[in-house]
Amino acid sequence: MNDGTDYRAILRADTPLLDVRAPVEFQQGAMPGAINLPLMNDDERAAVGTCYKRQGPDAALALGHRLVSGEIRQQRLDAWLEACKRYPQGYLCCARGGQRSHITQQWLHDAGVDYPLIRGGYKALRQVAISATEEQVRKPIVLIGGCTGNGKTQLVQQQENGVDLEGLAHHRGSSFGRTLDPQLSQASFENLLAVTLLKKQAPRWVLEDEGRMIGANHLPECLRERMAQASIAVIEDPFERRLERLREEYFVRMHHDFTHAYGDEHGWQAYSDYLHHGLFAIQRRLGLQRFKALSAKLDVALAEQRRTGSTEAHFSWLVPLLEEYYDPMYRYQLEKKAEKIVYRGTFEDVAAWLSH
Repeated sequence: MNDGTDYRAILRADTPLLDVRAPVEFQQGAMPGAINLPLMNDDERAAVGTCYKRQGPDAALALGHRLVSGEIRQQRLDAWLEACKRYPQGYLCCARGGQRSHITQQWLHDAGVDYPLIRGGYKALRQVAISATEEQVRKPIVLIGGCTGNGKTQLVQQQENGVDLEGLAHHRGSSFGRTLDPQLSQASFENLLAVTLLKKQAPRWVLEDEGRMIGANHLPECLRERMAQASIAVIEDPFERRLERLREEYFVRMHHDFTHAYGDEHGWQAYSDYLHHGLFAIQRRLGLQRFKALSAKLDVALAEQRRTGSTEAHFSWLVPLLEEYYDPMYRYQLEKKAEKIVYRGTFEDVAAWLSH
């Protein structure tokens, strides 16, 4: 049994962590395998913290026991007991492996359950995650480039040594990149990336050619620096093939996902809002006149899709958006990295080149 200090093995195994920190701490950063079952809620923690500053640790501890007593204590203990039964291979975790996880461990012991804890708590795991990423990104990196719709993400996902940064960030990177899953906090995103790298342990990495930001998450500086030096293989598929991929991804799948999540009526509205928001996010760069013209075409296309189920009319605004905005922007960015491009070809060509 791991004594709670073999942090890499714990992270690599997606070990369940019964994280007893307050919800606000958990939201700021947590490990992928963590379940938040707090000893104290946010208000209780704040009160104990204030007491600690004013009256010292003994008074704070006494206040904590008063706040979490009786029925509240029993409810929290019942939740931990249920989690211990469900996750017999798990660990308790608090901020630093101090009072909170020890108190939880003691209450569980008194109830007849012995459950291990993470020594050093979340802070120790976080430090390991940061150093693991720094270590893993020193390996060679190949970036997959290409204009939108060339299947870059799909190709990365197909590689054993591929890491889908957009998948980890729950965002596809463009103004239309939002997914139905909310983005993680920055620290949780970095932790998930670290665990993914630790689990794969590849001799080199295949990543998509990303900017610094993926939605609200930014790439760790150590990774960004390595990506800036990496060689690039560019996918260049025919325009029609790119359009089909984009149709499938943004009009068919997103419509399906929204209606599946929210039902037909609310789902349609959410899908429509999502497309409008994507266009609105780049209106300043498009210019007001072009933005209005494309928005009008989007409205017509949505009406057509609602009426007939056909997504064909969306090409009336997607094609000019690609030709006049996205493609020139990406080609300009790629020109600045011209000396790093080592291969160009279709999706299949680049896939074959990667396998050599």
